[in-house]
Amino acid sequence: MTAAISVLRIDSTTRWGHPFKELWAYRELVGFLTWRDVKVRYKQTVLGVAWAVIQPLMTMVLFSVVFGRVAQLPSEGMPYPLFTFAALLPWQLFSGGIAGASNSLVGSAGLLTKVYFPRLVIPIAAVAGTLVDFAIAFVILLTMMVWYGVAPPPAVLLLPVFVLFALVTALAAGLWLSALNVKYRDVRYAVPFLTQFWLLASPIAYSASLVPARWRFVYGLNPLVTTVQGFRWAIAGAASPAPFLLPSTASAVVLLVTGLVYFRRMEDSFADVV
Repeated sequence: MTAAISVLRIDSTTRWGHPFKELWAYRELVGFLTWRDVKVRYKQTVLGVAWAVIQPLMTMVLFSVVFGRVAQLPSEGMPYPLFTFAALLPWQLFSGGIAGASNSLVGSAGLLTKVYFPRLVIPIAAVAGTLVDFAIAFVILLTMMVWYGVAPPPAVLLLPVFVLFALVTALAAGLWLSALNVKYRDVRYAVPFLTQFWLLASPIAYSASLVPARWRFVYGLNPLVTTVQGFRWAIAGAASPAPFLLPSTASAVVLLVTGLVYFRRMEDSFADVV
């Protein structure tokens, strides 16, 4: 008698119906890859995790001198260093997320070609790893609030919502960039330019209230406008992000959905191209 042979077939067409269920099944892998990315980022560095604080602090000092003292831009009643640093935290969360996610698939080429797992795990882990830097820098923000005598308003309870908004936006952009980077390797050279442009287009060094009312809907199409303004509003009672909430949410959802569709469409070719 011939022994029966069981064959397990992995069909990519079946994964479309249950992407979130599949991701949940691989949640431990997400945690492992997240911790791996964090360790790799600071491996053989002299200052280690101190870079998570040094980068926003140095940028804060530069902005405070140029825009706070020289240009004397308004800071919505907040001390300008606190005004800037509060915006740099969600910005660092976002920029670090897209920087890590954009190169995540190429950096995991060996893993992609050896074993099957949901490819979405890789950019998700890259974005999640930025939470470590955020948590470290957030301690400095709390210290600055104590130093300047700024007490958080009741809206501080909504702070996790704006943190999640920054992560979702970073993942949405990261899905596009990571999938494109597999096929077009010059994407990695465009990412620094993209993040620098996004920095200037977001209310980091200046207040969103400076934008004329007739342009606020268009300006709000940048999801980081709501994220940054909401962060300031939540920790120090700055101007409400409400005028920008609708366009920012809509653009973030569109970016995320289209990014997911494109990523899933290209997913089957990653192992062959990477």
